[in-house]
Amino acid sequence: MVDTSTAGPQFPKDLIEWAGNHAGGVKRLFDSHSGRPGKELLRTNLIGRLESWAERVSTNALDTPRILLLVGGPGNGKTEAIEHTVNCLDRGLAAGGRLIEKLSKAFHPSRGQAVARVVRVDAGSLARTPRSLELSIVQDASATAGHEGQSAPELLIDELLAILDRPDEHYYLCCVNRGVLDDALIHAIDHDIGSARALLEVITRAVSLSSDSPSCWPLKGFPSIAVWPMDAESLLICPYDDLPSPAALLIEYATKPEYWSTSGSCPAGEACPFCNSQALLAREASRKALLQIFRWYELASGKRWSFRDLFSLISYLLAGHRPAGTGQQRDPCQWAAQLIEQDIAGQSAKVPRRQQLTAMFHLATLSYQHALFHRWNPEAAVTLREGIKDLGLDKSASETRVLLGLQHFIGERKDPYLPAPIASLLESLVDLLDPALASPDIEVAVSGRNKVVLGELDTRFSRSLADGIEFVRKYQVLSSTELDLLRRLARADNLLSSPTTRRRNPAAASRIQRILRDFACRLTRRSICTRSAVVPDSRILEAFQRVVEEDANGRYLFEVAKQVKGLLNKGQEFEVSLSTTFGQPLPPEQRQATLVVPVRQVRALRLSTNGRPRSPICFLEVGAGQSMQPIALTYDLFKAVKELERGLSQASLPRTVVALLDTTKARLSGPIVRDSEILVDARIRIGADGAEIGTAWGNGFVALEGARE
Repeated sequence: MVDTSTAGPQFPKDLIEWAGNHAGGVKRLFDSHSGRPGKELLRTNLIGRLESWAERVSTNALDTPRILLLVGGPGNGKTEAIEHTVNCLDRGLAAGGRLIEKLSKAFHPSRGQAVARVVRVDAGSLARTPRSLELSIVQDASATAGHEGQSAPELLIDELLAILDRPDEHYYLCCVNRGVLDDALIHAIDHDIGSARALLEVITRAVSLSSDSPSCWPLKGFPSIAVWPMDAESLLICPYDDLPSPAALLIEYATKPEYWSTSGSCPAGEACPFCNSQALLAREASRKALLQIFRWYELASGKRWSFRDLFSLISYLLAGHRPAGTGQQRDPCQWAAQLIEQDIAGQSAKVPRRQQLTAMFHLATLSYQHALFHRWNPEAAVTLREGIKDLGLDKSASETRVLLGLQHFIGERKDPYLPAPIASLLESLVDLLDPALASPDIEVAVSGRNKVVLGELDTRFSRSLADGIEFVRKYQVLSSTELDLLRRLARADNLLSSPTTRRRNPAAASRIQRILRDFACRLTRRSICTRSAVVPDSRILEAFQRVVEEDANGRYLFEVAKQVKGLLNKGQEFEVSLSTTFGQPLPPEQRQATLVVPVRQVRALRLSTNGRPRSPICFLEVGAGQSMQPIALTYDLFKAVKELERGLSQASLPRTVVALLDTTKARLSGPIVRDSEILVDARIRIGADGAEIGTAWGNGFVALEGARE
């Protein structure tokens, strides 16, 4: 699938260029050296649509959209899609590369000249059989080069209206982010540009993730226009049944053994964390587990990994990241070798430097499991420093040096240490999926035939590091570097357990031991669990993934709808407060007035996929008639439903879920109080004694008998 006929890349060194802040992670039009790690086109559903569109344009097929808008933020593959479309057009027109050559010159002007906002080319004249076909390309709709004095939203409106007025032989391809699109709509409203407003409103709705989004391809009501939300589809889902996902192809390519150092040639030897990561991820099971964690993060957070995110993430996991000011990272394997040298020198130095003390900790945590789940409590560094001082430990002893190394290593986490393009994503991922917080009742595979319960692992490490190490060592599941570090920590743990040390300050010794054992257990958990995709709430995540991806007949969504119905209603009733508005506190009970109507039904809402990508969000339909409201089935809501099944009190629901339910109730309440059909069976409950008023014969009102006292 990847062309390896020529000399292949040299990993992990060449993986550094995959990062979003390097040339390999940023795509430039008609530049073969940018933005496509692996030199292979990563196919998505959009690529298939664009190929079909280019074929229809080449054959002058009727009812072909003349305007294509690719909507999304940076790094979502818009530029790659435009370039591939041009390549397909060149082949379809039998232009022999002339169309590509002409556009390449236009997008690579002479030094000092800016690329024009709109690049126009007479594509029909370049075809083998000349015809009338003009192509206009806007690579970045936020640019204004050549149109100084006009804003990007104004230019977008002018271009759309102009193309619509031109003959059918004019085609327009545009990459636009949502901000420019929204600003264009605001401009059309403010300046009363009716035709542009109607068009932009439909486009904005089409690329949204609402439950009633219209068709994108073609745009509903505008058959000559097609739009596509680039950030709606996950790169971790197979675009076709027989094709792996783009993320799977990237990781498979990045871990191909032929692109890595042969056995024994790495300068860091067996201790190289990057080569160890490659060896693990070269196995299909480990790759699938890592991809599963990435997908679960998307589901739990509601965010999508873009192409640029994935390039940067793979670079970070397999080639590391050295923060600014720590030297150039030209070759990750050389960096690992330097860390080994620093560690060896530090063991014999009379007064070792900080870099020498922390070298082994960096070596052990540069493997992909610890790079992904990277967080350690930086506040523990203060406790370690004070504890070492209170105990009066000999700083020349090897046991004390490992404590000092741990102190400095954890303390470094106060400074920025993650690659800027994905720092926020990595922080959020640890919050949601850190294996260190997985349930102790879960079993995790430690070999092809053996599993261990995490609770047993926790118990052994909480007793002593030596006990924990002996327990996991026999399974040969940890790397030699991880075991070496754990053994050093175990010797420090034994020192802190000795009567001579403890009698100096038992409390300080206990505090340091807790930090040591917690660090060792977290290190072990992350190393083992990441390979098997064992994370917190993994069973709930599996169930949510089935609902989002595999629920073709709606069975799982039907079950969730019944449970959400119980959250919104009180028994067989739905209550609407008449004495307060949404967001305000309730008045005293004696002054409350509540409208009580029959139970509001909750059903699964089936979304159309005709002419648009499959929605990454499921929706439920609450109520009926004019009071019907859609509600998004977020992961937080789904998790709350599952935890209520297991006995969680409704009073303990997360604030995000409570806010979602309250908002839904408020949106239902307005139409309900105006719906005469619902009010026929309604009643009003007033005051603390529960007096109720209902309708009577002759359109009057009467106090109902049997009201609660």
